[in-house]
Amino acid sequence: MSLADSHAAADAPVRGRPRSEAVERAIVEGVMKLLEDGVPLAELSIERIARTAGVGKATIYRRWSGKEELFVDVVGATEPPDPELPGTSMRDDLVAILEQLRRRGLVSRSSLILHNVYAQMKSSPKIWCAYHATVIEPRRKLQVEVLRRGQRDGELRRDIDVDLLGDLFVGPMLVRSVMRPDAGLPEGLSEQIVDAVLEGLRPVSSPR
Repeated sequence: MSLADSHAAADAPVRGRPRSEAVERAIVEGVMKLLEDGVPLAELSIERIARTAGVGKATIYRRWSGKEELFVDVVGATEPPDPELPGTSMRDDLVAILEQLRRRGLVSRSSLILHNVYAQMKSSPKIWCAYHATVIEPRRKLQVEVLRRGQRDGELRRDIDVDLLGDLFVGPMLVRSVMRPDAGLPEGLSEQIVDAVLEGLRPVSSPR
């Protein structure tokens, strides 16, 4: 290849990826349209999704192994992105994690469709397991890592069970988001929960 050909190749637009993203977006939007039309989760077949999105079934199967994996991505596309942890302290990282949960609660409250989707998803063991493995478990591992780092850095007592403590942090936010639809999810709630739980859990200095 000549030098001129090399420059021409470098300047040529990259093909394929934008089209792939457009197709994936069309498929996700197709699923959301069916849900908006009131189609139950159990009736969302790959064939029906493909017809709504204007693609072939093979196009969907090239990207997802089945309906369960696709549906997890659809739900994930509607949720706030995973938090970027500031890394300045255990407390700040925990606040960032809870803030994502708070925003997720606000999104699900504002959309009757999403509220129904979450309820239906829990009634489907395969989809719930896929969602748990892909979304919930990685978030839980991140939280445990933050707590263990806090123990290591002297921000948290070492005798605390970090798995249990993780539940103590996310529990109040989940209760408000899921079980108490009348309860508020105001700004500052994440900081309030973290500071309330941390009170009494920090290492106690030994008397001199």
